[in-house]
Amino acid sequence: MDKVFSTDGTTIAYEQQGSGPAVVLVGGAFMTRGDFTDLATLLAEHCTVITYDRRGRGDSGDSPEYDVQREIEDLDALIEHVGGEVMVFGMSSGAVLALEAVARGSAVSRLAVYEPPFITDASRPPLPADYVAHLTDLVTQGAYGDAVAYFMTAAVGVPAETVAEMRQAPFWTGMEATARTLPYDGQVMGDTMSGRPLPADRWQSVTVPVLVGSGDAGAPHMLTGARELAALADTFALHVFPGQEHNIAPQLLAPVLTGFFTTGEQA
Repeated sequence: MDKVFSTDGTTIAYEQQGSGPAVVLVGGAFMTRGDFTDLATLLAEHCTVITYDRRGRGDSGDSPEYDVQREIEDLDALIEHVGGEVMVFGMSSGAVLALEAVARGSAVSRLAVYEPPFITDASRPPLPADYVAHLTDLVTQGAYGDAVAYFMTAAVGVPAETVAEMRQAPFWTGMEATARTLPYDGQVMGDTMSGRPLPADRWQSVTVPVLVGSGDAGAPHMLTGARELAALADTFALHVFPGQEHNIAPQLLAPVLTGFFTTGEQA
């Protein structure tokens, strides 16, 4: 493990492996760099792969006040450290963070995303209007288990009775460990989980090639959102993974990403 310093002095922990063109992997809610181990190993056969802990998670530091721009600066610090321009893969809410970084000028030459969790239709309820505020209150109170439960029911759509059972599972402790960053992901998502169409102008400055991935066996709103995103620009292309859900198999994702990052293949 190594560390870089972001603009505000926050330490960002990362690992690097492989050789070839540089690719940074950006995780979604709860994810730390270790969650990308299998995917990173496969990509490292063709690329230099950088995995990192987003601020507030794992071995990275944090700051008292959160702003999406700080997370973009974290990514920029990694980009500068590895040579000044990279390609990026973003998973779930990490996909939206990556999109936002490119839109704000980060040095990214190609971007691949998988299932940004947009809610753009009526196939499931939108987030409550006070979603981020309520999450923040729970985290501020130190009620990390309740924050995880609220995220799972309100954002993911898991039934409350299932979440009650999940709270007894061994993995719940790991989720609580990163629960304080759940409001961060809420701010990254903005109003894109409101049940309304995506804002056409939010990422209009993204002109690099973008591969938008989604499975066809998960929640319907995921594929709908991916299709809407891919339709925003001629440089965006949709790739549907048959039989896959939100937790896509790395061995199916890696070849598609490798083709996109090394040859520009988008289908």
